[in-house]
Amino acid sequence: MIRQIVPITALLFGSALLLFAGGIHGLILPVRGAAEGFSASSLGLLGTGWAIGYVLGCIFVPRLVGAVGHIRTFGVMCAFAAVSMLLQALLVEAWAWIPIRAVSGFCFAGAAMIVESWLNDKSEANTRGTIFGVYTMVNLGALTAGQMVISLGDTMSFLFFAIGAIVYCLALVPTALSTSASPAPLTSVQLNIRVLWNNSPVAVAAVFLVGISNAAFGTLAAVYAGRVGLELTSIALFASIPVLAGAVAQIPIGYLSDRMDRRIVLAVVAAVALAADIAFVVLLPDSQLTNLLLVAVFGAAIFAMYPVIVAHANDHAPPGTSIQVSGGLLMMFGTGSIIGPLIAGVMMTSIGPQGLFITTIGAHVVMIAFTLWRMTRRAAVAEEDKGAFQVSAPARMVTPETATLAAGEDEALPLEDADVGMPPSDDKQV
Repeated sequence: MIRQIVPITALLFGSALLLFAGGIHGLILPVRGAAEGFSASSLGLLGTGWAIGYVLGCIFVPRLVGAVGHIRTFGVMCAFAAVSMLLQALLVEAWAWIPIRAVSGFCFAGAAMIVESWLNDKSEANTRGTIFGVYTMVNLGALTAGQMVISLGDTMSFLFFAIGAIVYCLALVPTALSTSASPAPLTSVQLNIRVLWNNSPVAVAAVFLVGISNAAFGTLAAVYAGRVGLELTSIALFASIPVLAGAVAQIPIGYLSDRMDRRIVLAVVAAVALAADIAFVVLLPDSQLTNLLLVAVFGAAIFAMYPVIVAHANDHAPPGTSIQVSGGLLMMFGTGSIIGPLIAGVMMTSIGPQGLFITTIGAHVVMIAFTLWRMTRRAAVAEEDKGAFQVSAPARMVTPETATLAAGEDEALPLEDADVGMPPSDDKQV
């Protein structure tokens, strides 16, 4: 394993720096914004802006890379991410933060895609799974560290904006100093809802609803925690613990989903999330311990859903099209991510902090109902016809290149060879 990791150490370090800065950036904004008196609706729009930028980055950065190359594009992404963070420190106004957050989402998506493209180029089919696993764990650790470092200083100062901008700039160093040839062009994306729906209605509906619930929570968790009276360290834990719990939960959930109807697993996991939603709304917990225990259960459920959904969709997909299906589902998740924070922000402004979990209740109830209904309309996939469940980072950290990195060599086919009903193109599409 060490022999496989050593050649990509610099890339992993660069990715860790990117996620560390992203962890700081993603948490300092709601914490500082709430302290400045921004409404929950405005803070929710930060998540909407991020999601719009992230989706656009997945679509347009491959074209930019094709025009000027990987290294130059990566440098531009890191530079603009740093600039966006500094601008938000200088312009502490909701009207300025929202479009700037969209820029940072665009840059983050582009930078992550380029790192993953390089990792994919440096891996063989028989080592790709190991490299993907290490990459995922490094990113989760870096993201958590970035979020937790917020508890070590004054969030009302310039400090964390400066640290985040510095680390964004440092993230470009490993690729800038790389002497290896640029990898293959990035994977382009295309959303074709009709094809995805014909392949798996459950996957399309569920991934959209997961986008709503997960993005709402990811954007406004810190705001909720602050409004129920948690102190800064607990706020950081409230945002970090769910991600780690979701990563751990994927192991047993993936094991079960490989051995039974994945739709049953999805419905049960959604029911666990719903139980946590209801507990937050009904119990109105105000103690640190109760909130952290509930959010651990909530995170274990919501962050384990996405890979189950992708695996279910790929079970129904024609051979060689898993990358295309995964990319299309990512765009559906992004669409839900645009809507979720907006709805939750309005709900929190109208009825208080519990509005966040009322929003997620709606998403999870619809998901459970639709999944159970579809189980009466379509038989389960035979166990021998299933693909393998793939542990994944939270979907907000996933790009089209993630699917390529996680896939086997036989799956990495251009779209025109996949025959999944999407229009042919000169670009490699997902």
